[in-house]
Amino acid sequence: MNELFNFLKPLSDRTTPRWIILVIDMLIVVLSCALVSASDTFNVATISRFDILRNYCVVVGVFLFVSFFSKSYAYIIRLTALNDLFRTLTLCIVSLIVLIVINVIVQQVTGSPWFGMWGIAMVVFTAFCLMTAERLSIKYLYFKLMHFRSGRRKAMIVGNSLHSVFIANMLQSEISGKYTPVALLTFDDANISRSYKNNIPVYRFNPDTIDKLVEELHVSTIIFDSTDLAILNSDVAKPLLNTGVKVLQFNRIGRVDLKGLSQDNNNADISNQMKEVNIEDLLGRAPIITDNTLVRKNIFNEVIMITGACGSIGSEIVRQVALCKAKRVICVDQAESPMHELVLEMGEKYPDIEVVPYMANVTDVQRMERAFDMFRPKIVIHAAAYKHVPMMEINPTVAIVNNVLGSKVVADLAVKYGVQKFVMVSTDKAVNPTNVMGATKRLAEIYTQSLFFYSQRQGKQTKFITTRFGNVLGSNGSVIPIFRHQIAQGGPVTITHREIIRYFMTIPEACSLVLEAGCMGGGGEIYIFDMGSPVKILDLAIKMISLAGFRPYKDIDIVETGLRPGEKLYEELLNDRETTTATINKKIMIAKVNQYDYNAVKPVIDEIIELAKKGETHDMILAIKRFVPEYRSNNSDFEDIDKEISQDEQAGFDAV
Repeated sequence: MNELFNFLKPLSDRTTPRWIILVIDMLIVVLSCALVSASDTFNVATISRFDILRNYCVVVGVFLFVSFFSKSYAYIIRLTALNDLFRTLTLCIVSLIVLIVINVIVQQVTGSPWFGMWGIAMVVFTAFCLMTAERLSIKYLYFKLMHFRSGRRKAMIVGNSLHSVFIANMLQSEISGKYTPVALLTFDDANISRSYKNNIPVYRFNPDTIDKLVEELHVSTIIFDSTDLAILNSDVAKPLLNTGVKVLQFNRIGRVDLKGLSQDNNNADISNQMKEVNIEDLLGRAPIITDNTLVRKNIFNEVIMITGACGSIGSEIVRQVALCKAKRVICVDQAESPMHELVLEMGEKYPDIEVVPYMANVTDVQRMERAFDMFRPKIVIHAAAYKHVPMMEINPTVAIVNNVLGSKVVADLAVKYGVQKFVMVSTDKAVNPTNVMGATKRLAEIYTQSLFFYSQRQGKQTKFITTRFGNVLGSNGSVIPIFRHQIAQGGPVTITHREIIRYFMTIPEACSLVLEAGCMGGGGEIYIFDMGSPVKILDLAIKMISLAGFRPYKDIDIVETGLRPGEKLYEELLNDRETTTATINKKIMIAKVNQYDYNAVKPVIDEIIELAKKGETHDMILAIKRFVPEYRSNNSDFEDIDKEISQDEQAGFDAV
């Protein structure tokens, strides 16, 4: 059979020329006439051979005429289904009507018809049956040939709806496809033990036998419809994921298009619509929806400045701002190559939006002031920051200069040049910080918030808004790309601690919430986002390994490396002393925080920045901890400073 397949494979991958299909259809019409004549329905015994030939020519001519205008032959027969049956029926009915009209006209002119009405009906009916049989035979032979096609992966289609049947049908009919459906797996019908749909066996999910079923059917791929991915978040799916079979999703847009089974498109893109399951689909919560109307109203036709524009968050904010039709987008960053790539992307996707690449370090006062003076932005979104916890724990003075001084420079210029709104992108690590990075973001929060209340008393208009959120999926340096790389390398996948948990949201979700919070803010608020339930990093690693078609701890190991410097097991979005109030978006809340006096804050911030510039790490960290008492180092060399402070406090208490 393989030799036969190899011989016929070139034919199976090409479509038959349309003229051949037309010729076959006309030969079928001739055969129909002959069969009807043989039954004497045309009264052959009473008419001459010339009249018989004339009748044949008229019938063939009518069918040829109708076929030419209806294009009934111009479809790929092996991919056609009900639509082609309807076209064939239409061809025959129209031909019958034309033949009847011709016969009536001839009878009116000559006084006698060319052939009997019953004979016409029998010819057309016979032609319809033979044409249908022709098409079904071609389709059947093609599918039989495809059944032996080598190189296709055996796939199990999973779902609770008819979508799985449609997907299976499309995969079966695909030319040069990658997958052959061998089973349909359902979760919802308890009465199903074994049945068939379109000759594909249907199985009821049984966690105790799923391994055996996958092995017996030699399944190498499991395919979900994108509407049924919620199943993967349920506990019943764990045995399915642990089979070591690669899991894909059929990433369709809208409802299943049944026309895809019959149109002249070869169904060539069905396998290409099979994508890896997006890990954000497995967060166990509904996607976050924001008020785009409010954002568009505030950003439309305005000048927007975004610092850190080339980072994961900054670049997505640039895209969303451009989508809202900003007049001009000022992209501030010091990374040359990423800036070049961002400008090329924006020019391709949003050619009508003016995107200005402005190379600058946010700590460079003169360069940043030139930007404010030149462009006069209405809204500034400050996303520039160093964010990697272990790296900043090793380089604490650099973290202070970039995250604190940079925020101070941009915030001061925003007030000086009358910016309407300043939105600072912060992090959940600023709450009860255990590392230098979180402490720097908390210092920036305190400074900008105190500056708002101070500037308001001075009659300034700038409104300062802070947004806090947790980890974003797929950002530079996040666990998702790291895990993907480790899985691609064959493992092991490394986690710092099996009990560590994190809040996650997608980059677009985080950025849309930042924009909405910035637009609704009246000044001085710290907005926090409802990120759903925290995710255990170990569970995330297990799911990613399983979705890639491997078995955790068997095919790919998971290794604990220990907490990194400054890292803690869980992140918080609120300080212990803080509470929240609701907003019009239930996913966005306002944190009620202590207000700081700018006149008391500025000297401390200036002192910390000067110590950082001088490289006096110990004194700098000591000053930060005294100013932000909730900052307690964890798994860090700076824990000694916490002990030093405790000893000083105890000594002062003893002295009293």
